Amino acid sequence: MENKDAIEALAALAQETRLRVFRLLVQAGPNGRPAGEIAQAVDVPPATLSFHLRELERAGLLLSRRESRQIFYATHYEGMRRLLEFLMQDCCNGHPEICKPEVSRGQATAVPVDTSEVA
Repeated sequence: MENKDAIEALAALAQETRLRVFRLLVQAGPNGRPAGEIAQAVDVPPATLSFHLRELERAGLLLSRRESRQIFYATHYEGMRRLLEFLMQDCCNGHPEICKPEVSRGQATAVPVDTSEVA
């Protein structure tokens, strides 16, 4: 991921409604949710939501698909993974495993790592 791509993705997430939408869709899984349900869940008018969804999609964090008359939005997990890898690539003096969280049941906690071999 290039710096400009990371900046675009982070800028898209640096807005309350877009961050709420993104987190909602991460929870929804790969099938996503229809735009109308998203608008209700985050309590924003459909026109406003469309703007925010476009920004997240343009930043590579969401995917959309049409099913009949509905548009479904889902997290673009590959885009999210690339952003997280970009942010962590230089972590801990070349030892990113030190910073690696253990994700379990929706909670991230630091994994104890033996740092005696880290020089």
